[in-house]
Amino acid sequence: MTTMTTVSEAKAFGGTQGVYRHASTATGTDMAFAVFVPAHEAGERLPVLWYLSGLTCTHANVMDKGGYARACAEHRIILVAPDTSPRGEGVADDPAWDMGQGAGFYVDATQAPWAPHFRMRTYIEDELPALVAAEFPVDMGAQAITGHSMGGHGALTIALRHPDRFRSCTAFAPIVAPSQVPWGEKALGGYLGQDRAAWRAHDAVAMIEDGARFPDLLVDQGEADGFLAEQLRPDLLATACADAGIDLTLRMQPGYDHSYHFISTFMADHVAWAAERLRTSA
Repeated sequence: MTTMTTVSEAKAFGGTQGVYRHASTATGTDMAFAVFVPAHEAGERLPVLWYLSGLTCTHANVMDKGGYARACAEHRIILVAPDTSPRGEGVADDPAWDMGQGAGFYVDATQAPWAPHFRMRTYIEDELPALVAAEFPVDMGAQAITGHSMGGHGALTIALRHPDRFRSCTAFAPIVAPSQVPWGEKALGGYLGQDRAAWRAHDAVAMIEDGARFPDLLVDQGEADGFLAEQLRPDLLATACADAGIDLTLRMQPGYDHSYHFISTFMADHVAWAAERLRTSA
């Protein structure tokens, strides 16, 4: 098991908000991540909520601005916030903000120059959970996942791939059909190549069309989000879920944009949604 080092820890709402670093085998780089652990008894294990961030973000965006600690403390849920890509010297990058470092799209790249380090699917689905299970008081039988924008794409696709692992899946302004929008076409084409059939395993709408299922989903989307019409397309997810019989709660929020002002406003609702399913599925 990779050795984990503590970057920082602070008390928050009776629990501990920490930042940690480790050498990742999946990415071949050092990776940082944030964890909030509520107050708990010695030997007690708590449910975990994974939060996947969006383009340009690190663990710090949600840790500093997401407003989850109070709700996680009240519901006694650990929150883990990974980084969005490998970083550092020798790691490929792109001048554009929507590709390269900070824009891993939660896939394992197969194309040059990305393939050596951009293995975020393996990192998020396999390596980091094993590390968290070893280092923190997590009940790995009680997991939930959420995310924002690119991270909402990640949360939906990972939950659809692992419906037996996750009891809850929610998203804030997710990229629901990357195969059909410019951000996704650029990223999936760059990381996976131009065979669009290979993209379907990384597209929530396509996965549902191809038979993937999850019991119910919560999506919050700001109506004043500047990316809504071109990049996010929640209407496509609504159609796919209706056709598949998936219970989707899609809440269009008047006046809200794509920022952490929007996310922090509804974060407690997403934690509560996860908590209800983590309790009732025990």
